[in-house]
Amino acid sequence: MITTEPAVLVLEDGRRYEGRAYGARGRTLGEAVFATGMTGYQETLTDPSYAGQIVMQTAPHIGNTGVNDTDKESSKIWVAGYVVRDPSRVVSNFRAQRSLDDDLESDGVVGISGIDTRAVTRHLRSLGAMRAGIFSGAEYELSATDQLNAVRSGAEMAGQNLSTVVSTPERYQVPAQGERIGSVAVLDLGVKTSTLNYLAERGFDVEVLPESVTADEVRELAPDALFYSNGPGDPEASETHVELLQDLLRGGTPYFGICFGNQLLGRALGFGTYKLPFGHRGINQPVLDKTTGRVEITSQNHGFAVEAPREGVIDSPAGFGRVEVSHVSLNDDVVEGIRCLDIDAFSVQYHPEAAAGPHDSMYLFDRFRDMILAKKTAALEADAHFVEAPSEGDNQ
Repeated sequence: MITTEPAVLVLEDGRRYEGRAYGARGRTLGEAVFATGMTGYQETLTDPSYAGQIVMQTAPHIGNTGVNDTDKESSKIWVAGYVVRDPSRVVSNFRAQRSLDDDLESDGVVGISGIDTRAVTRHLRSLGAMRAGIFSGAEYELSATDQLNAVRSGAEMAGQNLSTVVSTPERYQVPAQGERIGSVAVLDLGVKTSTLNYLAERGFDVEVLPESVTADEVRELAPDALFYSNGPGDPEASETHVELLQDLLRGGTPYFGICFGNQLLGRALGFGTYKLPFGHRGINQPVLDKTTGRVEITSQNHGFAVEAPREGVIDSPAGFGRVEVSHVSLNDDVVEGIRCLDIDAFSVQYHPEAAAGPHDSMYLFDRFRDMILAKKTAALEADAHFVEAPSEGDNQ
């Protein structure tokens, strides 16, 4: 329901944008970022990678298709706050079960509408993502100074480990669909439901594990591969996950990572990571696959990236053999994928499950499946060769 109650978005540099209350009333703090997708607002809101962030939609009209339980990427809305220009007055989709503002209110998400989102986007695009706050209801009555002080007292995204906030507390399984070809241990750092479903559709029993799992606990499951999911926070603050990955890579476990999982593979291989000025968020991000020369339009949501040489084959500083950057962003040359040449491991910085978004990158799940099948075939052939080899006694 459209309201005339006032609200204000306050950025840490003192910039203020007056608008109308949207969703829950009160105060919320987080990092202000913009998402460029024209569609898929429900998938954006329920993506755990957005934890701790006040998300602004650059598309002007939001909410016209309502929300439903099928398209949710997790059990709740994760954004810290929500900023839109023109919320829809009515819901016009046969799949809708509720309105968007109903879910924002029920999940306690403080939002704001009726502001010039183009102006805010240009501001963030120029100065970078920054801390922000939305104030409505009684919090709107605070002085401008008190509101700004509250924003500036909020946590910086750099240095935050948010995996404990978004990860599953207990292990659970998503069974394989169709012919089973193996099992995959998924470290839940903020995983999306679509990711798990696409792995299961390719014949994997998917063992979803809490972020606190140890390497020994993973080995007890004897998975055919390890998968690190997307998620929020600073990869530099997730050294335990880096060490776990290094341990399992040394043991020969195949690996596929997406988004946060790409950053953690980069760090496991010995490369650094850094914070982007305003990140990549949306379903229209162009990426070049350097192996094929193909351009993919991808779904992305990340504020950090891997620092590695874009050209040529290089040796892993951490001793995992030869590595190459497999994908790069065509907008700003950011590393978008890593491929290991001497071990079975690769990762991409974007979301190949594309919920919401294009399907250009779905082949990566097939590449992961093929990598595991090739490793299992090689192991069977080696066992067969060992059994067939004659003993010294047979030669006498």
